[in-house]
Amino acid sequence: MRCRLVCSLPLSFALVLHDQGTEELLKKEANLSDVDSPGENVPQSDSEVSSMLSAYKSEGDPQVYEGAYTELKKFVEGALDIYKHELGMILYPVFVHMYLELVYNGHEEQAIRLMDRFGKDQDDYYQDDLKRLSHITKKDHMKGNELSDTFKSNEFIIRMSRDTLSILKRHLQEKKHSVVLNIVQEHLYFDMYEGVARNKQQIESTAGSMLGEATRQDNKTKVYYGLLKEPDIQYMPVEEEEEGDGDGADKPKKKKQKKDPLFSKKTKSDPNAPPLDRMPLPDLKDADKMEKVKALREASKRVTLGPDSLPSICFYTLLNSSQVVTSAEVAEDSSLLAVGFTDAVIKVWTLVPQKLRAMKSSEQLQDIDREADDVLVRMMDDRSSEMCRVLSGHGGPVYRVTFSPDRTLLLSCSEDTTIRLWSLQTWSCLVCYKGHIYPVWDVRFSPHGYYFATAGHDKTARLWATDQHQPLRIFAGHFSDCVQFHPNSNYVATGSSDRTVRLWDCVTGNHVRLMTGHKAPIYTLCFSVEGRFLASAGADCRVLLWDLAHGHLLAELTGHTGTVHSLAFSRDGHILTSGALDCSIKLWDFTKLAEEVSLEDVNISHNPDIKKSDSYLLRSYGTKNSAVLALHFTRRNLLLAIGMFDL
Repeated sequence: MRCRLVCSLPLSFALVLHDQGTEELLKKEANLSDVDSPGENVPQSDSEVSSMLSAYKSEGDPQVYEGAYTELKKFVEGALDIYKHELGMILYPVFVHMYLELVYNGHEEQAIRLMDRFGKDQDDYYQDDLKRLSHITKKDHMKGNELSDTFKSNEFIIRMSRDTLSILKRHLQEKKHSVVLNIVQEHLYFDMYEGVARNKQQIESTAGSMLGEATRQDNKTKVYYGLLKEPDIQYMPVEEEEEGDGDGADKPKKKKQKKDPLFSKKTKSDPNAPPLDRMPLPDLKDADKMEKVKALREASKRVTLGPDSLPSICFYTLLNSSQVVTSAEVAEDSSLLAVGFTDAVIKVWTLVPQKLRAMKSSEQLQDIDREADDVLVRMMDDRSSEMCRVLSGHGGPVYRVTFSPDRTLLLSCSEDTTIRLWSLQTWSCLVCYKGHIYPVWDVRFSPHGYYFATAGHDKTARLWATDQHQPLRIFAGHFSDCVQFHPNSNYVATGSSDRTVRLWDCVTGNHVRLMTGHKAPIYTLCFSVEGRFLASAGADCRVLLWDLAHGHLLAELTGHTGTVHSLAFSRDGHILTSGALDCSIKLWDFTKLAEEVSLEDVNISHNPDIKKSDSYLLRSYGTKNSAVLALHFTRRNLLLAIGMFDL
């Protein structure tokens, strides 16, 4: 298990290293019975919860809490400007734990008075949490409450300079307020750094998480963010064109493919890419190779986007569906559209002239020549072709659908706690995966197929394989609300309602990046084409861009007035698009942003420079009254958008 730094402050502010693996080994050698310990990612039993709550037991006078907080607040406000903003970070966690301590000890009246007097002084992005916290007025309310459980079983992380920490230490030693001191000792962890104290803007850019900021240790693990080397199949299109399409048509295509920078990049091995054998990936079948050939042909006709060449947008509007549509997804080759509904139904539409056909019956399949070159075509029944297919089987709203790379399979997740794998040839459910114990919010296929990841209300994300009923990895640590695979399939990113973004290693199962800065739940994630950057967005109406090499926030893109539910990078990586419930689509100049951020000289200390310029916004498009559900770039860089019209 990952080592965890626990800050203990009995007037000496000592840092204690707590390694749970070492603890277990010592217990075993000493022949001690197994004792429950408050593990970071382990659900607490009643005895564990009782031990956690014991930290709130106090024999002190309930009347001193207001005075102690008032004095702490005056100390922060009276500090020098250079230290004031860092010192101010302790006010919120101290206030929350004071309130919970009063409630636990039965001092309801004093707790309500503390909330009424100081609750409104906390930062705006904490007000929703404080509103929920104010409903906890008795000790019995605390047991099983998600918010109080989170605070009492986790330390609130505060990143602070050595000088600021010394000033705080000196104040606590002089005043000797046991109430404040106990909270600092038991519930706060200070990630101390050497250097100048951060200013208000730098602090606010990474603040907002339910449990404070990420520590520098959280983002020190090396991440292989590069792309895997493509197989040599990329050169086959030229040869096949020469054989099948005639002499006149193939030469210009051959020249176009040589000029396309996409191909020249893929022939080189990326120094930041993971080893090919690090994550077992499925071998390419003949059908997969032909699909890559087709994709490369399409890419050779791709439009290069930029400020002077914006994409055309094709918007698919779902009518009479504003109350029943929960998700939408377009297949990688833009041929299929799947939509999930609140009545547990999934509908799949074809976006191309070819209709959706079902496989022939088993009796008819026996008569087919299996050695024929077009055996896959012969297996399908032309008489069954339809423009739309309906898949039924879930027992609750379908929150997400996702196509396999070869478009023969579809995954869906639902409120009924299950994930279903559907065949798009027989149009039936093949497997029902059970593992989550609460609704499953998101599911995503790996870019290489075979693997898929889910995120659920049980505070876990999980890695699965299509041919196994049980998850291969369980990623536990925060409320997982959305999930996305890295382009090299070695990592999974999750976004959460605790306002953090995490990157998980599929091989080790550990989280290798923890990124804070969002001020509200996160609902969508998208990796850049080259794999180094991650965009995230959600209910705070902002799009944040992260550098996975160091886990730093690089830019904050603002402009939306509604929750952002979809993000997409263009196929050439030049443009980032965002779609929101404010009925708008915004195009951002990602190339300009990447050029202005000096990645080689990036400040890897405590205060990276956050880009906030409005100059990155290229264009904003508004719909009449259709909230944007999904965005997708075709292989030729046409932007497809799906939305639902609200009367």
